[in-house]
Amino acid sequence: MPEQQIIRLGHQPRIESYASIVGQKEGEGPMGGCFDSVQTDPYFGEKTWEQAESRLQSDTLELALQKGQIRSGELDCIVAGDLINQCTASAFAMRSSEVPYLGVFGACSTMAESLLLAGILTDGGYCHKVAAVTSSHFSTAERQFRFPLSYGGQRPPSAQWTCTASGAVVVSATGNAPRLTGGCIGRIQDLGVTDANNMGTAMAPAAADTILRYLTETGTKPEDYDAIVTGDLGHVGSPLLVDLLLKQGVDIAKVHCDCGAMMFDDKQQDTHAGGSGCGCSGSILCGYFLPKLQKGEFRRILFAATGALLSAMSPQQGESIPGISHLVEISA
Repeated sequence: MPEQQIIRLGHQPRIESYASIVGQKEGEGPMGGCFDSVQTDPYFGEKTWEQAESRLQSDTLELALQKGQIRSGELDCIVAGDLINQCTASAFAMRSSEVPYLGVFGACSTMAESLLLAGILTDGGYCHKVAAVTSSHFSTAERQFRFPLSYGGQRPPSAQWTCTASGAVVVSATGNAPRLTGGCIGRIQDLGVTDANNMGTAMAPAAADTILRYLTETGTKPEDYDAIVTGDLGHVGSPLLVDLLLKQGVDIAKVHCDCGAMMFDDKQQDTHAGGSGCGCSGSILCGYFLPKLQKGEFRRILFAATGALLSAMSPQQGESIPGISHLVEISA
């Protein structure tokens, strides 16, 4: 297995600032106290769900800049993505920023993908400060991928709840902050799952592949990390991931955390298999894991967000759901 599959960030770019904003349901969950802001208006003061998501994303980036006392003009690039067709939530969120923009789509893995790209750009000396931003909105995702909300369709137990949430990180070439030390670009894995309401199962093989490759190439073990974080396998995909890695002789059970499983109280909030969406792992990374690294409570984590690379059209054509998982190593 060639080592070039693993990215080593020799200059170790810093996470200078970060922020998270979520909706009311997410704020009522067990992680609610971790986020910078909980908004009760699902429209975020706008007229449509799609405009609301753009506002959510732009507000989160602005908050991250404010927390770090960074002017938007100091950014050399913004790397952002979402779930809406052609990443329009991100494009409209950033259209007035006057900052060079890279739109990316990794489905729910977009936070790891954008953060890895931000790290590469700063580590290579091409940029000094890069923002990595993601968002998702329950109503925009349901309208695009499943049914109109007014339809009232029944959700099976394996279905996940798309989070109304956003996370933003500013990566800098210098500073005293959590460091990006390495990463792994995911490979598409497809085991033939066709149920769009069972994305945890579709994504778990991709997470297993990426995590196993990174551990193997770096010569590290699960116990070398305070947490191996996935996003958004939920309550169905998470045990499958643990089982897949156990079959390869790797036991991550004691350090594995999944953002989709963490976001909601499955007994009180009726979200079935847990949370999903670009903003799920993005907001929990910025609201929970980065503060722990900042305070020294964690010293080293792997952040391996996962994505289901389907479109609204592909299931209608009988296509299965390809999965992807990108990984970033973050150290205190």
